[in-house]
Amino acid sequence: MRFAPLLLLPGGLALLAGLDAALTLAGLPAPAGSARLASIHGSLMVLGFLGTVIALERAVALRRPWGLLAPGLLGAGALALVVLPDPLLGRLLLTQGMLVLVLVYAVLWRRNEDPTVAVQALGAVLATGAALLLTRVPVADVLALLVGFVVLTIAAERVELARLAMPPGAGGRLVALTVPLSLAALATLLWPTAAGRITAVLLLALTLWLLRHDVARRTINATGLPRFAAAALLAGYAWLMVAGLLLLATGRPQGVVYDVVVHSVFLGYAMSMVLAHAPVILPAVLRVRLPYTPWMWAPLALLHATLLVRVVTALLSGVASAPDGTVATWTGAAGGNVAALLLFVLTAVATALAAARRPVRPARRPMPPARRPVRPPARTLSRTVEGP
Repeated sequence: MRFAPLLLLPGGLALLAGLDAALTLAGLPAPAGSARLASIHGSLMVLGFLGTVIALERAVALRRPWGLLAPGLLGAGALALVVLPDPLLGRLLLTQGMLVLVLVYAVLWRRNEDPTVAVQALGAVLATGAALLLTRVPVADVLALLVGFVVLTIAAERVELARLAMPPGAGGRLVALTVPLSLAALATLLWPTAAGRITAVLLLALTLWLLRHDVARRTINATGLPRFAAAALLAGYAWLMVAGLLLLATGRPQGVVYDVVVHSVFLGYAMSMVLAHAPVILPAVLRVRLPYTPWMWAPLALLHATLLVRVVTALLSGVASAPDGTVATWTGAAGGNVAALLLFVLTAVATALAAARRPVRPARRPMPPARRPVRPPARTLSRTVEGP
């Protein structure tokens, strides 16, 4: 497991290639500006980047060398998508990486039969199906499966991390909400509109349940890292609600509504959750210190501000009386989304490098308070003096 952090490099490449593709899709200047990368933007971001990060974190938790096959195959698939002109090999490698991730979850579940691990495994099954189907169908046809993968994985992580704040039986309630959600997501392959609305109802129910019980509702009043993480979490839940409501209204989103649903889930929800957990998860995976710094608020605020502008202008563009400059504003907001993610990467790298230069000071052990001699009770004392 010593070289496990190196497996994150292909995931980082997938992120950079995906952001380059985002600029191309928005009609902005991009370093590569490749139409081929633009066509695989979704696969790079969801399976290449998020999939690799999730698989690496789970492999580290497994503590068995074979578990690194999951992030290794996913990273190789992302690399193949970026480098090779034909995406078939890359998609097959992504499928194999997800299959190994399912096995990792199965072994983790056998350790203590934790329901949250079973839910994460179910999300990986959805991602496996999506990766395989992407060899034949466009990404819009498997959108519900990719949404299910991200939502189930993060929801189970939240229940696992905030277990003490959750009500009794939270794991069972999570399973009761996510199994029907997964079935509805699968049903969208056959009945896109009807199953899409059912998926939306279950997605909203899951989001409301998480929002009600998440400790973030209380830690938002704290300071430092707890407050930063809570703000990112609550903002993520809000964007998931937006996606669920639009999916409920349309069933099968298209055009500008599709853009809003996709980026509400994968930017507003998923990436906000990544920012919230990065100071905790990345040190465990990469074995580096990533202490909280107030500078982390800058990319978080930029991400949600530009996403809000993007969503509003996208919805306005579908109205006949849309104000002038709507398209230009949307384009600028899309570029702002990319800038926010790059800014967080730079902030994290700079913070980690600065922390590595500072020596770790051992925590001072407080001096134990002086103990007063304890006098025995009077009755015992008298018995000791007088004898039995």
